[in-house]
Amino acid sequence: MKRKVELVVISDVHLGTFGCHAQELFNYLKSIKPDCLILNGDIIDMWQFKKSYFPKEHLLVINRILKFVTNGTKVYYITGNHDEMLRRFSGFSNGNFHLRDQLVLNINKKKIWFFHGDAFDGSILRARWLAKLGGKSYEWLIVLNIYINRSLKFWGREPMSFAGTVKNKVKNAVKFITDFEKEAIETAKKSGYDEVVCGHIHAPQIIQDGNVTYLNSGDWIENLTALEYDKGAWVMYKYDAQNFITSANNLVTEEDEDEKKIAMNQNDLVLNFLKIRNQENLL
Repeated sequence: MKRKVELVVISDVHLGTFGCHAQELFNYLKSIKPDCLILNGDIIDMWQFKKSYFPKEHLLVINRILKFVTNGTKVYYITGNHDEMLRRFSGFSNGNFHLRDQLVLNINKKKIWFFHGDAFDGSILRARWLAKLGGKSYEWLIVLNIYINRSLKFWGREPMSFAGTVKNKVKNAVKFITDFEKEAIETAKKSGYDEVVCGHIHAPQIIQDGNVTYLNSGDWIENLTALEYDKGAWVMYKYDAQNFITSANNLVTEEDEDEKKIAMNQNDLVLNFLKIRNQENLL
């Protein structure tokens, strides 16, 4: 039975990259029934798209999001730096689907500001090419991390997340992010927002600072987290694989099979999109 939630925020999925935990995200999305879903940037990684890599699990996530739209869930896609090419279409709406650069909602007498957060990242503003290089290096670290964690699991040891540690240390050393959280909070205070919800830095967090609450939904590369709002309160959801193990060894349902067939049929559409994108030199 699906769990009903008023509002769900996910960000930094990076579909189309090796580090994306698409299967886990699909499991999570399949388990909930949100009234509103906010995709807070970097859902599809258009910086690191590869023609040869967009597996069915990634397509299943897209199909599940489209299913939310057709079943009455309001879906807001807020653009991030890795899917910035979509910003040319900002303001587009079709039924329950809305594409925005940022979003303001009034919920329970609180003014909540949603945006990805790359505007606060000095590396994006000052040196876009350097940010892309850093993203590529981070991708390789993630892939290396995957293989190391497989070895650790084989030897019965706890997994590590050294890719994220390296990324954060490098960014701090060269001052790519200058106290992101503080900047977001101060901007929210000056702009009269009660809550500010970001993504971008892959750091799940809920911080109360005076009258302003700062929230970050984390990512589906390392942390596998989402923000959920229900009954007047925010909670940080953390994916736990144990919650998705069934007594029948995780049997695939007929619904899963139908979605997989749809995903495979859409594979050509995705590849054509990538081809067009490469021709436009949008990498």
